[in-house]
Amino acid sequence: MDYRRLGASGLKVPALSFGAGTFGGSGPLFGAWGNSDAGEARRLIDICLDAGVNLFDTADVYSNGASEQVLGEAIKGRRDAVLISTKTSLPTGDGPADYGSSRSRLIKSVDVALRRLGTDYIDLLQLHAFDAGTPIEEVLSTLDELVRAGKLRYVGVSNFSGWQVMKSLGLADRHGYPRYVAHQVYYSLVGRDYEWELMPLGLDQGVGALVWSPLGWGRLTGKIRRGQPLPEKSRLHDTASFGPPVEDEHLYRVMDALDVVAGETGKTVPQIAINWLLQRPTVSSVIIGARNEEQLRQNLGAVGWSLTPEQVKKLDAASEVTAPYPYFPYRRQEAFARLNPPAV
Repeated sequence: MDYRRLGASGLKVPALSFGAGTFGGSGPLFGAWGNSDAGEARRLIDICLDAGVNLFDTADVYSNGASEQVLGEAIKGRRDAVLISTKTSLPTGDGPADYGSSRSRLIKSVDVALRRLGTDYIDLLQLHAFDAGTPIEEVLSTLDELVRAGKLRYVGVSNFSGWQVMKSLGLADRHGYPRYVAHQVYYSLVGRDYEWELMPLGLDQGVGALVWSPLGWGRLTGKIRRGQPLPEKSRLHDTASFGPPVEDEHLYRVMDALDVVAGETGKTVPQIAINWLLQRPTVSSVIIGARNEEQLRQNLGAVGWSLTPEQVKKLDAASEVTAPYPYFPYRRQEAFARLNPPAV
């Protein structure tokens, strides 16, 4: 397994990490992802550790905390062998103190997560969403206290816009608070919006990307093809409305290119889609998920080899879309491009 620095921090993370959203799954979204109990989770973690995957990502909203609970049970007795990443800020209830990143909410959420995970520290805590109702200084000072207390090692964010990340980093530098070293983002061959603003920001500020849903919310499994109905067992039947939208023709164009590259490499469509991400700037780790051992072993096959430059260009061309304003002039007009060469 290749290990990479997480942004500008000294923390080394594996190129592939494991998403524990399938642990203890319940409800229309997480139940469709999977529902591994502690025994099955322990077996999946065994396979991950054997392959060098030691970073496990979860969140308090995953099945109302059941994911954290199952992960904690599955790593019992081997805490020092793993890195734990969890997230908070999204609503976990209907009360006024059940969402956001206020001082009281963050302190309570971290303490609850520590109990569920059965540990006294979290390697990486990420804010799951920007809280516009809480002053950024309050958020950062609270994270600083939690780091100083030894409850957190590193901090990051997820699903933030560029200005939200940049303002937070500026205030962290001004006051000496911990900087965000990670941004957990949606990024895939059928969803490249990350490249317009957040990737250049990550390059400039040393914020590493932890990629969620690298297979485009389950669309790049190799089972969806032009002119064919959605597979009967696809989780997209139940979860498509929760995830990033993708136009059918764009998906089919990307799938056509993936099929060509699969024929050239002998690799599966998911392996190629993940390998493409691993060659992108700022990507520290790609989070893979699996409902069972077979899926996990297939996804682990995305490392240990590399696409050729020609194959990367083929996938780039098939997946490219017109950038939104104000970014498209920098891609399409020579004068703009000279001033700001693209990150990719």
